[in-house]
Amino acid sequence: MYDVIIVGGGPAGLNAALILGRARRRVLLCDAAEPRNAGTPATWGLFTRDGAPPAELRAKGRADLARYDTVEIRDIEVTGASRDGSGFSVRLADGRSARSRRMILATGLRQDLPPVAGFDTYWGTGVHSCPYCDGYEVRDRPLAIYGRGHGGCGLALELSGWSRDVSLCTDGTDGDLSDKDRARLSRNGIRVVEAAVERLDGDGMRPHRLHFRDGTDIPCAALFVMPFACSPSPLITELGCELDETRSVVPTREYERTNVPGLFVAGDASRRVQFAVVAAAEGAMAAFAINTEIIAEATR
Repeated sequence: MYDVIIVGGGPAGLNAALILGRARRRVLLCDAAEPRNAGTPATWGLFTRDGAPPAELRAKGRADLARYDTVEIRDIEVTGASRDGSGFSVRLADGRSARSRRMILATGLRQDLPPVAGFDTYWGTGVHSCPYCDGYEVRDRPLAIYGRGHGGCGLALELSGWSRDVSLCTDGTDGDLSDKDRARLSRNGIRVVEAAVERLDGDGMRPHRLHFRDGTDIPCAALFVMPFACSPSPLITELGCELDETRSVVPTREYERTNVPGLFVAGDASRRVQFAVVAAAEGAMAAFAINTEIIAEATR
């Protein structure tokens, strides 16, 4: 039986495994190798590693774990999970199972892109969800936001710090965009385009123009989609975790605890702030809390 099973091999999962390995806890880290940023060429805003390729960061994280003999990594999908007495049981894609006293879900999120031609093509290189991660590289260039209502307004205003050429594209008439928000956008020089979106065109590496069904188009060096348009891992709901009002984020408690005893969620699935450095910190906090709990149980 493992002390901890960690599902997910991104910054949160790897850092949790590192802290637990240093605490000499027996850890199984399962990684299906399906990161949301797989198509992204660089990870920006990470202290000492600004601009490092995501695959390089994951490889270095795994290499760091090699010296800890209580940490086991398996490249395999966890297909199911359940509470098992006072611990947890997981089912693996190869038919095997494993049990643990505690569990960390560091599965991240899956981006559910709108079904618009070109969005999939440029995801990670010209279609983004995080201005802080990718805004600087397209600064002072024409930017488009695909969004609606107050959330779309907020993202457009946020991006005005990177460019003065910003268009909010609502893909049809936006009845949720209030007069107050429209006036605020107008005061800040942000256009609202309510024509239906048809496709995003470019050179195969970067987008250039966003086309609408009415025959018009606008220049577009990058397109940002609403960041909450994501789906959590099915393991989260299978284990009984509460979700927030968007049904995409787990509202964790102190040290990344969830409403399920012994279950922790760290990384993008537990926060609206989706930075690699924040995910890594959450993994460390969950690991610290778990080790503290295990010590308390063993020394009663």
